[in-house]
Amino acid sequence: MGMQMHGGAGGSRRRRRASSVHQPVSEINVTPFVDVMLVLLIIFMVTATVIVSGVPLDLPESKGQSLNAETQPITVTVAQNGSIFIGDTPVSIGDLQSTLAANAETGTDKPIFVRGDRAAMHQNMMQVLGTIQSAGFTKINLVSLPEGAGG
Repeated sequence: MGMQMHGGAGGSRRRRRASSVHQPVSEINVTPFVDVMLVLLIIFMVTATVIVSGVPLDLPESKGQSLNAETQPITVTVAQNGSIFIGDTPVSIGDLQSTLAANAETGTDKPIFVRGDRAAMHQNMMQVLGTIQSAGFTKINLVSLPEGAGG
């Protein structure tokens, strides 16, 4: 009358091999995150070079808020010595009106940003603004730095 005891009846059938058990992976795959960050970095680097005009100026400060431009505006720059630029291209005051008309693909409805050095003569700025207005442009914006941003 002996009793046979097996350690867990049918225990050998219930055991699974450790290699067949699927366990969740606890690692985070950061490769897509790095790819997205690199693409954003490249986009910001390219747009930063496009936004900044090549003519160095000491812009005045103001309390006005930034404007959001949907399209790329025409940028007219008046340097300290009275030189006038459209983008990075130098232009004389006599050729300003015809050059602006040639650059305005959508007509005179396109916004124009006027950047003037803080040391530029008031007369030069008024000549440029008058020439732009006489060319038929009505969306004239003066560019300045936010108050406290410049020196």
